[in-house]
Amino acid sequence: MKAIQIKQTGGPEVMELVDLPVPQPKSNEAVVKIQAAGVNFIDVYNREGRYKAPLPLVLGQEAAGEVSALGSDVREVAVGDRVAYTMALGSYAEYAAVAADRLVKIPAGVGEREAAAAMLQGMTAHYLAHDTYPLKKGETALIHAAAGGVGLLLVQMAHNIGVRVIATVSTEEKAALARAAGADEVILYTQADFEAETKRLTGGKGVDVVYDSVGKTTFDKGLNLLRPRGMMVLFGGSSGAVAPIDPLVLTQKGSIFLTRPSLANYIATAQELQQRAGAVFGMIGEGKLKLRIEHVYPLAQVQQAHRELEGRKTTGKLLLLP
Repeated sequence: MKAIQIKQTGGPEVMELVDLPVPQPKSNEAVVKIQAAGVNFIDVYNREGRYKAPLPLVLGQEAAGEVSALGSDVREVAVGDRVAYTMALGSYAEYAAVAADRLVKIPAGVGEREAAAAMLQGMTAHYLAHDTYPLKKGETALIHAAAGGVGLLLVQMAHNIGVRVIATVSTEEKAALARAAGADEVILYTQADFEAETKRLTGGKGVDVVYDSVGKTTFDKGLNLLRPRGMMVLFGGSSGAVAPIDPLVLTQKGSIFLTRPSLANYIATAQELQQRAGAVFGMIGEGKLKLRIEHVYPLAQVQQAHRELEGRKTTGKLLLLP
């Protein structure tokens, strides 16, 4: 089978298209013939070595496809089932062996590409809005990178709850996408200081929560925008890692909260995984959550996909097609 493998960490050029044997399932695994694989910043972190994994490594942590083989103990799925998964390495390939209890069956009416686009980013947006800081009607949220993959979904979920959404983006095109997703105010951080503008928009009161996937370039200013006992949710670092922080700063800025969550901890059990994925697929089926699959690449063009993702040139979801 064709797969994208790295033998060393580094830039996009370390990713190679290679031929590997089709994986054989262990007793608790199913083999998935992959129809579409998601491209996410976590893949960049694995490729760079920011997140450690043994080498050589087949990249990718999100995919959808059809079950082609089963291990001896698998009861959760059957050969021929349409399934999706995330947080299991090896999805940049034609086949992957995945623990069966991490697979989610794709409901009727949702395609494989949609499922691949919804698993990591959809469930991330869901836990951010419903669990990390459970949004309530009438609250105000600042969402950075609002036209990105998670951003567009998080804006929609917050809007559906009845939250006032202040979104930051880099271009007019991205601003239009954020507004269409339900953002009430959009700040072009390339043209205005988002800290001053957010303070103006909130009358100096600040926001209830900041959702920050950008990190280094936005974090410090974001802390200044929280109301007393508000929450900074740092869930990524597309601009680089945030410097260490003295906990006393949280006191000085109003007894604010800081969390650095990860999807893995919000789908830790099979039950929570099924519930969260089911909620996301339900929103898609009801038309409450619209996916934007903006860029689709053949597996061989993975270097281009990573360069465009890292260059902040993309909106919505990126998929690789084996």
